[in-house]
Amino acid sequence: MTTSSEIICDGFDRVRGTFDTVATGLTEEHLQFTPAPDANPIVWLLWHLTRVQDDHVADAAGSEQVWTTQGFADSFKLPFADVATGYGMDAAQVSLVTGVTADQLLDYHHAVHERTVEYVRSLSEADLDRVVDTRWNPPVTLASRLVSVIADDLQHVGQAAYAKGLLGSA
Repeated sequence: MTTSSEIICDGFDRVRGTFDTVATGLTEEHLQFTPAPDANPIVWLLWHLTRVQDDHVADAAGSEQVWTTQGFADSFKLPFADVATGYGMDAAQVSLVTGVTADQLLDYHHAVHERTVEYVRSLSEADLDRVVDTRWNPPVTLASRLVSVIADDLQHVGQAAYAKGLLGSA
């Protein structure tokens, strides 16, 4: 029998697989590519989706984020507070995500993915029913939050894949 946790892990595995395909081999120039003025560049899309996953999973698990505990905030050297995830950033702020390599993005995403599936595998069905956000009606359960992160991740990694496709042989 397949458990809910296994299905959720499968979703995160799919994000990682697509992320790896998109990020592998991109140069800094490729990473800065946008399909239109004021569109989000590939680098920001990949950074942002990983930051949101890291933030939301750490919050749900009651743990620190991989971003800070494993030194990624220091190595990326971005001009934002460590809590920044990219949510709500305007075009000027988005444009500050520079100097990041594909290898850095891959390393960070892999570390977040590892932490995510470790956490999700530890969850029971009852854990997944726990309410994590009462600001919505109905209140958001942990399962709903995790599925929401997967959906957001897939949307952004799909945008990055589309942008990479526009580059041709990148």
